[in-house]
Amino acid sequence: MIDHGHDLASVRDATDRLLTAAAKLDNAGVTQPSRLPGWSRGHVLAHLARNADALVNVLEGRPMYSSAEARDADIERDAPRPLDVQLTDLRESTARFLQAGAAPADWSRTVELRNGVTDSASRVPFRRWIEVELHHVDLGIGYELEDMPAQFTEREIDFLARRFSGHPDVAAARLTDGTRVWRTGRETTEPEITVTGPAAELLGWLAGRRDGSGLTVRGGSLPTLPPL
Repeated sequence: MIDHGHDLASVRDATDRLLTAAAKLDNAGVTQPSRLPGWSRGHVLAHLARNADALVNVLEGRPMYSSAEARDADIERDAPRPLDVQLTDLRESTARFLQAGAAPADWSRTVELRNGVTDSASRVPFRRWIEVELHHVDLGIGYELEDMPAQFTEREIDFLARRFSGHPDVAAARLTDGTRVWRTGRETTEPEITVTGPAAELLGWLAGRRDGSGLTVRGGSLPTLPPL
Protein backbone atom coordinates (compact mmCIF):
# COMPACT_ATOMS: atom_id res chain seq x y z
CA MET A 1 0.00 0.00 0.00
CA ILE A 2 1.51 3.32 -1.07
CA ASP A 3 1.37 6.00 1.62
CA HIS A 4 1.69 9.28 -0.29
CA GLY A 5 1.60 11.28 2.94
CA HIS A 6 4.61 9.41 4.28
CA ASP A 7 6.42 9.93 0.99
CA LEU A 8 5.68 13.66 0.96
CA ALA A 9 7.22 13.93 4.43
CA SER A 10 10.21 11.94 3.18
CA VAL A 11 10.60 14.36 0.26
CA ARG A 12 10.73 17.23 2.73
CA ASP A 13 13.31 15.50 4.92
CA ALA A 14 15.49 14.44 1.97
CA THR A 15 15.38 17.95 0.53
CA ASP A 16 16.39 19.44 3.87
CA ARG A 17 19.40 17.09 3.97
CA LEU A 18 20.39 18.10 0.48
CA LEU A 19 19.98 21.83 1.11
CA THR A 20 22.02 21.64 4.32
CA ALA A 21 24.83 19.78 2.56
CA ALA A 22 24.80 22.00 -0.55
CA ALA A 23 24.90 25.16 1.57
CA LYS A 24 28.50 24.25 2.46
CA LEU A 25 29.52 24.85 -1.17
CA ASP A 26 30.50 28.21 -2.58
CA ASN A 27 29.77 29.80 -5.95
CA ALA A 28 32.84 28.19 -7.49
CA GLY A 29 31.82 24.79 -6.18
CA VAL A 30 28.45 25.02 -7.93
CA THR A 31 30.21 25.35 -11.27
CA GLN A 32 32.30 22.20 -10.73
CA PRO A 33 31.37 18.96 -12.55
CA SER A 34 28.81 16.71 -10.93
CA ARG A 35 28.94 12.95 -11.28
CA LEU A 36 26.54 13.15 -14.23
CA PRO A 37 28.39 13.44 -17.56
CA GLY A 38 28.15 16.94 -19.01
CA TRP A 39 26.40 18.43 -15.99
CA SER A 40 27.81 20.76 -13.37
CA ARG A 41 26.44 20.78 -9.84
CA GLY A 42 24.46 23.82 -10.95
CA HIS A 43 22.77 21.70 -13.61
CA VAL A 44 21.77 19.14 -10.99
CA LEU A 45 20.34 21.78 -8.65
CA ALA A 46 18.51 23.51 -11.50
CA HIS A 47 17.05 20.18 -12.66
CA LEU A 48 15.81 19.41 -9.16
CA ALA A 49 14.03 22.77 -8.91
CA ARG A 50 12.42 22.52 -12.33
CA ASN A 51 11.44 18.87 -11.73
CA ALA A 52 9.56 19.92 -8.59
CA ASP A 53 7.56 22.42 -10.62
CA ALA A 54 7.04 19.83 -13.35
CA LEU A 55 5.56 17.41 -10.84
CA VAL A 56 3.21 20.14 -9.63
CA ASN A 57 2.01 20.26 -13.23
CA VAL A 58 1.47 16.50 -13.14
CA LEU A 59 -0.53 16.62 -9.91
CA GLU A 60 -2.65 19.49 -11.22
CA GLY A 61 -3.43 17.83 -14.55
CA ARG A 62 -1.11 19.79 -16.86
CA PRO A 63 1.66 18.43 -19.10
CA MET A 64 4.79 17.74 -17.08
CA TYR A 65 6.92 19.85 -19.44
CA SER A 66 5.80 21.89 -22.41
CA SER A 67 8.42 20.04 -24.48
CA ALA A 68 11.70 18.17 -24.08
CA GLU A 69 13.47 21.16 -25.61
CA ALA A 70 11.94 23.54 -23.08
CA ARG A 71 12.93 21.26 -20.22
CA ASP A 72 16.55 21.17 -21.36
CA ALA A 73 16.62 24.92 -22.06
CA ASP A 74 15.33 25.73 -18.56
CA ILE A 75 18.07 23.63 -16.97
CA GLU A 76 20.77 25.27 -19.10
CA ARG A 77 19.37 28.71 -18.27
CA ASP A 78 19.34 28.10 -14.52
CA ALA A 79 22.56 26.10 -14.12
CA PRO A 80 25.00 29.08 -13.92
CA ARG A 81 23.19 30.86 -11.08
CA PRO A 82 24.95 31.66 -7.77
CA LEU A 83 24.60 29.20 -4.90
CA ASP A 84 22.15 31.27 -2.86
CA VAL A 85 19.82 31.64 -5.84
CA GLN A 86 20.00 27.91 -6.55
CA LEU A 87 19.19 26.96 -2.97
CA THR A 88 16.35 29.47 -2.67
CA ASP A 89 14.83 28.21 -5.90
CA LEU A 90 15.03 24.58 -4.79
CA ARG A 91 13.57 25.40 -1.38
CA GLU A 92 10.67 27.36 -2.89
CA SER A 93 9.92 24.89 -5.68
CA THR A 94 9.89 22.07 -3.12
CA ALA A 95 7.43 24.05 -1.03
CA ARG A 96 5.18 24.40 -4.08
CA PHE A 97 5.34 20.65 -4.67
CA LEU A 98 4.53 19.85 -1.05
CA GLN A 99 1.65 22.32 -1.13
CA ALA A 100 0.25 20.67 -4.26
CA GLY A 101 0.63 17.31 -2.56
CA ALA A 102 -1.27 18.50 0.50
CA ALA A 103 -4.33 19.55 -1.54
CA PRO A 104 -7.37 17.24 -1.32
CA ALA A 105 -7.25 14.90 -4.32
CA ASP A 106 -8.09 11.47 -5.65
CA TRP A 107 -4.75 9.77 -5.16
CA SER A 108 -5.92 6.67 -7.01
CA ARG A 109 -6.21 8.57 -10.30
CA THR A 110 -3.82 7.96 -13.18
CA VAL A 111 -1.49 10.80 -14.12
CA GLU A 112 0.82 11.28 -17.10
CA LEU A 113 4.53 12.00 -16.76
CA ARG A 114 7.16 12.39 -19.52
CA ASN A 115 7.21 10.48 -22.78
CA GLY A 116 3.73 9.08 -22.32
CA VAL A 117 4.57 7.29 -19.06
CA THR A 118 1.57 6.96 -16.75
CA ASP A 119 1.36 6.09 -13.08
CA SER A 120 -0.88 6.38 -10.06
CA ALA A 121 -0.91 9.86 -8.54
CA SER A 122 -0.08 8.20 -5.23
CA ARG A 123 3.35 7.23 -6.56
CA VAL A 124 4.34 10.77 -7.61
CA PRO A 125 5.72 11.70 -4.15
CA PHE A 126 7.93 8.61 -4.21
CA ARG A 127 9.14 9.53 -7.70
CA ARG A 128 10.12 12.95 -6.33
CA TRP A 129 11.86 11.30 -3.38
CA ILE A 130 13.88 9.28 -5.89
CA GLU A 131 14.94 12.45 -7.70
CA VAL A 132 16.15 14.10 -4.50
CA GLU A 133 18.04 11.08 -3.12
CA LEU A 134 19.82 10.08 -6.33
CA HIS A 135 20.71 13.62 -7.36
CA HIS A 136 22.06 14.34 -3.88
CA VAL A 137 24.54 11.54 -4.60
CA ASP A 138 25.15 12.95 -8.09
CA LEU A 139 26.28 16.27 -6.60
CA GLY A 140 29.41 14.52 -5.32
CA ILE A 141 29.48 16.38 -2.01
CA GLY A 142 29.82 13.48 0.43
CA TYR A 143 26.40 11.82 0.30
CA GLU A 144 26.63 8.26 -0.99
CA LEU A 145 24.21 5.45 -1.79
CA GLU A 146 25.11 3.85 1.55
CA ASP A 147 23.81 6.98 3.33
CA MET A 148 20.28 6.69 1.97
CA PRO A 149 17.47 5.58 4.30
CA ALA A 150 17.23 1.78 4.28
CA GLN A 151 13.51 1.88 3.54
CA PHE A 152 14.13 4.06 0.50
CA THR A 153 16.88 1.79 -0.81
CA GLU A 154 14.68 -1.29 -0.56
CA ARG A 155 11.75 0.42 -2.28
CA GLU A 156 13.91 1.87 -5.03
CA ILE A 157 15.48 -1.51 -5.79
CA ASP A 158 11.97 -2.94 -6.05
CA PHE A 159 10.85 -0.01 -8.24
CA LEU A 160 13.78 -0.38 -10.66
CA ALA A 161 13.64 -4.18 -10.72
CA ARG A 162 10.01 -3.92 -11.79
CA ARG A 163 10.96 -1.34 -14.41
CA PHE A 164 13.28 -3.80 -16.14
CA SER A 165 10.98 -6.80 -15.67
CA GLY A 166 9.96 -8.35 -18.97
CA HIS A 167 12.69 -6.49 -20.88
CA PRO A 168 13.83 -8.95 -23.61
CA ASP A 169 17.41 -7.66 -23.65
CA VAL A 170 17.99 -8.07 -19.91
CA ALA A 171 18.81 -11.56 -18.63
CA ALA A 172 16.30 -12.97 -16.18
CA ALA A 173 17.97 -12.23 -12.87
CA ARG A 174 17.47 -13.04 -9.23
CA LEU A 175 18.79 -10.14 -7.14
CA THR A 176 19.59 -10.55 -3.47
CA ASP A 177 21.37 -8.69 -0.70
CA GLY A 178 21.54 -11.92 1.29
CA THR A 179 18.22 -11.28 3.01
CA ARG A 180 15.75 -9.92 0.47
CA VAL A 181 15.13 -11.13 -3.07
CA TRP A 182 13.97 -9.34 -6.21
CA ARG A 183 13.40 -10.53 -9.80
CA THR A 184 14.04 -8.57 -12.98
CA GLY A 185 14.74 -9.07 -16.66
CA ARG A 186 13.01 -11.09 -19.32
CA GLU A 187 10.25 -13.54 -18.52
CA THR A 188 11.50 -17.07 -17.84
CA THR A 189 10.44 -19.88 -15.54
CA GLU A 190 13.74 -19.74 -13.66
CA PRO A 191 16.32 -16.95 -13.36
CA GLU A 192 19.27 -17.20 -15.71
CA ILE A 193 21.64 -15.49 -13.28
CA THR A 194 21.83 -14.60 -9.60
CA VAL A 195 23.24 -11.21 -8.64
CA THR A 196 24.35 -10.81 -5.03
CA GLY A 197 25.69 -7.84 -3.14
CA PRO A 198 24.95 -5.09 -0.63
CA ALA A 199 21.70 -3.23 -1.19
CA ALA A 200 23.55 -0.01 -2.04
CA GLU A 201 25.53 -1.80 -4.75
CA LEU A 202 22.38 -3.36 -6.22
CA LEU A 203 20.72 0.05 -6.27
CA GLY A 204 23.79 1.68 -7.80
CA TRP A 205 23.84 -0.81 -10.65
CA LEU A 206 20.08 -0.65 -11.31
CA ALA A 207 20.12 3.16 -11.22
CA GLY A 208 23.16 3.51 -13.48
CA ARG A 209 25.26 5.04 -10.71
CA ARG A 210 27.74 2.14 -10.34
CA ASP A 211 29.24 -0.37 -12.75
CA GLY A 212 28.33 -3.46 -10.74
CA SER A 213 31.91 -4.28 -9.79
CA GLY A 214 30.76 -4.61 -6.17
CA LEU A 215 28.34 -7.40 -7.09
CA THR A 216 28.82 -11.16 -7.49
CA VAL A 217 27.16 -12.87 -10.46
CA ARG A 218 26.48 -16.60 -10.79
CA GLY A 219 25.26 -18.24 -13.99
CA GLY A 220 26.50 -15.67 -16.47
CA SER A 221 27.64 -12.07 -16.78
CA LEU A 222 26.07 -8.93 -15.35
CA PRO A 223 23.62 -7.51 -17.91
CA THR A 224 24.01 -4.05 -19.40
CA LEU A 225 20.84 -2.25 -18.43
CA PRO A 226 18.96 0.12 -20.74
CA PRO A 227 19.16 3.80 -19.75
CA LEU A 228 16.51 5.05 -17.34
